Amino acid sequence: MSEHGSFSEQASIYDDTDTGSVGRVITIASVAALGGFLFGYDSAVINGAVAAVADEFNAAPGPLGFAVASALLGAAFGALTAGKFADRFGRLFTMKIAAVLFLISAVITGLAPNLAIFIIGRIVGGIGVGVASVIAPAYIAEVSPARIRGRLGSLQQLAIVTGIFLSLLIDFVLARAAGGSRNELWLGLEAWRWMFLAMTIPAVAYGLLTLVIPESPRYLIATFRIPEARRVLSMLLGERGVDLKVERIRETLQHEKRPSWADLRAPRTGLLPIVWVGLGLSVFQQFVGINVIFYYSNILWEAVGFSENDSFVITVITSAVNIATTVIAIASIDRFGRRPLLLIGSVGMAVTLGVMAVIFGFAPVNAEGAPQLSGASGPIALIAANLFVVAFGMSWGPVVWVLLGEKFPNRIRAAALSFAAGGQWVANWLITVSFPALKEASLGLAYGFYAVCAVLSFFFVLRWVRETKGMELEEMHADASAVRGDDRRSG
Repeated sequence: MSEHGSFSEQASIYDDTDTGSVGRVITIASVAALGGFLFGYDSAVINGAVAAVADEFNAAPGPLGFAVASALLGAAFGALTAGKFADRFGRLFTMKIAAVLFLISAVITGLAPNLAIFIIGRIVGGIGVGVASVIAPAYIAEVSPARIRGRLGSLQQLAIVTGIFLSLLIDFVLARAAGGSRNELWLGLEAWRWMFLAMTIPAVAYGLLTLVIPESPRYLIATFRIPEARRVLSMLLGERGVDLKVERIRETLQHEKRPSWADLRAPRTGLLPIVWVGLGLSVFQQFVGINVIFYYSNILWEAVGFSENDSFVITVITSAVNIATTVIAIASIDRFGRRPLLLIGSVGMAVTLGVMAVIFGFAPVNAEGAPQLSGASGPIALIAANLFVVAFGMSWGPVVWVLLGEKFPNRIRAAALSFAAGGQWVANWLITVSFPALKEASLGLAYGFYAVCAVLSFFFVLRWVRETKGMELEEMHADASAVRGDDRRSG
């Protein structure tokens, strides 16, 4: 796209006979995926601190919802700008910038004297999240052999859910050590502040580890650093055929031009059909309400009668389930394909969300308006919530990131990936900021809306999403009609 080599078809030059070290590729992809770990940590750490932040700053439901969701506004901005930034300055430098943003966010939010400063810290961290959400899957796609690209692309989601799990576990440990998230722990700071300050450790680790992985070979070739690109390709693939691979990359670059948002437009549909598909995947991934579980589950379970300690335990267990199901998805995505996993996941999410909508919708409420789960309804709601996480974790969680990293044609890759990721964060923001008000109105209404979105996601995939299992990126991108917008399959 640009002279610096936009997010690319680098993976497409790797065939199944390559003799390079798969272990080395996995290591490199794992380091890149650490951005996803910080993404997950920064996103979920607010869960254990929501009630304490509300008390500390005397925040009403509206401002509190905005404070929780403010990181997502930053994430949308970071995602929309990360593509062009990485094209100009390189993938590794972009990762380092993300690490610095995470570090700054941890300090500001942990020491914030008022809600306004706290929100600023959340937005800074959100920009880092948005950058990481674009750069990690794109970089991994560029250095991965096609035969394992799905599994390596899924490392992003595994890192995200691991970050979520560890942030919630740390929230639980710190709150338990202090006797409550609102109580002082060390250095005169409350436990909830240490929840944010703890993010400084993985942020520094991420920045340091980016020093030991190579730059994308395609970016190196695009910036005329051919000898360095040859060394990286030899390390990844072995010596055989390196010159041929370099030439194939150079040939693709000759047909590229500077990336432009105008490239995403189509005369009749506003956007190219394939861009609509990417945006639809991003929006549905968030509109099923998955992040309500990870942002608000503590106050949700407290609202229906569980203690703060029990709510922490439930949330940690749920995040552990999320990790386990993501591992299952990684093991199966290149065997069963992307489309079947999405369809199965949509069905599972629709059923479990429907059960939760019925339970919360018909539960009696107390004087404060909170639903009271009695008898079997409490355990059933817990089981349904965890089965919902299972359905999401083995499908829409990892698969959407894989598809966004591989499905867009080369000519529009950077702009389309940034646009879709930006749309995902806007959708996440809408769901997150609206939940406190929906909770006050009716939890049954909230989960009913998410269930409807899960049903719609099934038909969206059935109609519009193409299978990409085992396909080389060049093969997918050869479908020029989809790029022009006149392919009726639109995907």
